[in-house]
Amino acid sequence: MPDVLKVAADCERFGAQGITIHPRPDERHIRYQDARELKKIVKTEFNIEGNPEGKFIKLVEEVIPEQVTLVPDLPGAITSNAGWDTIKYKAFLKEVVAGFKKLGIRVSVFVDAEERFVEGAAETGADRVELYTEPYAKNFPKDKAVAVAPYIACAKLAERLGLGVNAGHDLDLDNLKFLHEHIPSLAEVSIGHALIADALYYGLENTIQLYLRQLK
Repeated sequence: MPDVLKVAADCERFGAQGITIHPRPDERHIRYQDARELKKIVKTEFNIEGNPEGKFIKLVEEVIPEQVTLVPDLPGAITSNAGWDTIKYKAFLKEVVAGFKKLGIRVSVFVDAEERFVEGAAETGADRVELYTEPYAKNFPKDKAVAVAPYIACAKLAERLGLGVNAGHDLDLDNLKFLHEHIPSLAEVSIGHALIADALYYGLENTIQLYLRQLK
């Protein structure tokens, strides 16, 4: 409780343009069986993100979502707190990306907002990068222009390299619009915690509409 399948269907009905889940080995946020059941009902875009270890890879290969987002979570991580070092792990990522793309799955690689990691992601064969936006969110109240600057640079580089640009982590109703205004090419944002926290006050349907307005 709440029913994950009903909530996902309601989110879509309320205007959400995709459903993202992050199954971890201990299944504390979402269960692997939920991923299988969600595949049957999601009508928009289904994105599964996580660390591409054996169990996760098998799940993605079974479910075949529209997108898989590769995140370097350690097993005991409370939440995602860093992007890939796409230079150090290029060979590994290249192999994983190729395997998923053979199945027709779009692949996004979670990276810090550093141009060298964007370049490395392009060399893995990925379709998109997801820019890790916690540093942006943390610095946003201090200096918006400084906070967004590296993200603008990385987005422009990604475009030149033929990569789509996603973003996620700590985005909310205060900082989302500014990010989108400065990165108009932004293809997708994944928002979980802030959206659900806001829904406690505004209601789920209204909250989804509030977030959509930040992106118009």
